[in-house]
Amino acid sequence: MRKFFTKKRIVVLTISAVTIGITAGGYAYFSSTGTGSGSGKVGTSTTWAVTTDAYTGGPLTPGGTTESVAYHVKNNSTGYQNLNEVDISVANSNGTAWTAVTGCSASDFNLDAAGAGTTDADLPNVDLAPGATYDGTVTLAMVDSGSNQDGCKNATVPLYLSAS
Repeated sequence: MRKFFTKKRIVVLTISAVTIGITAGGYAYFSSTGTGSGSGKVGTSTTWAVTTDAYTGGPLTPGGTTESVAYHVKNNSTGYQNLNEVDISVANSNGTAWTAVTGCSASDFNLDAAGAGTTDADLPNVDLAPGATYDGTVTLAMVDSGSNQDGCKNATVPLYLSAS
């Protein structure tokens, strides 16, 4: 009897042969090892944003009423930063001595009763989360120097705040 090979039989025989070869022979492989390295980059601190509100109270007079000034220190970083202290003084906006008014100076004022002409230090020592704000208040008073303080009349007293 003569057998005819049709396309269908050839496909079935081929699939069978491949299956038998894989099953019987398995497969081979190599094993190996490897190493690698990578790195990360650490950022740096970001400057604080220090702002103040308008004063409340006053007006200032020698030995008289006081004014309160609220201030805010914001963490502009994407990570936590430690706010150790906020130094506040009667000074120009760049921290230099205030001499814009003749006959009136920082020594005519005190901050939080720290003494005439001295710098007040607020020591919060807090870790601020990214975007968080520390709020504080400073009290400004005019000291009674016992001498003529007419030079201070109608003066605008500048405050300088430095956060670290």
